[in-house]
Amino acid sequence: MRFMIIVKSTSEFEAETTPQTPDEQLMADMADFHEELSKAGALLDASGLQPSRKGWRIHYDGQKRTVIDGPFAEAKELIAGFTIIQVRSREEALEWSRRFPNPVGRGAPAVIEVRQLYELDDFTPNQQVERFRQMNTPSQK
Repeated sequence: MRFMIIVKSTSEFEAETTPQTPDEQLMADMADFHEELSKAGALLDASGLQPSRKGWRIHYDGQKRTVIDGPFAEAKELIAGFTIIQVRSREEALEWSRRFPNPVGRGAPAVIEVRQLYELDDFTPNQQVERFRQMNTPSQK
């Protein structure tokens, strides 16, 4: 089972105009946590995202696609980073996520959200699911 731990953005993250030197204690806490995940074989990926002003959205309206450049207004609805873990159960994911360091810093208000990723086995088998399965299988060299 794979889960994504989503770090919700803040107005401070979104206002960043140049890369900041992150709080050393926060970086140490994050490194310690992710190192534990890695040693447990649960860490699949983790990264921070640049502010939304460097991104864009694609809006679909029938056949029409419109590109909307960032920044986006509601920081609380945006994602600042993520960690993807693979565990045996929802309970294990819950335990790991409870230990996730406060992404804003100790004592500050912050939110993380955890969502389970779909697996191909969650879908009714069909030709298109099999195509995705083939794409996700490492090639034999």
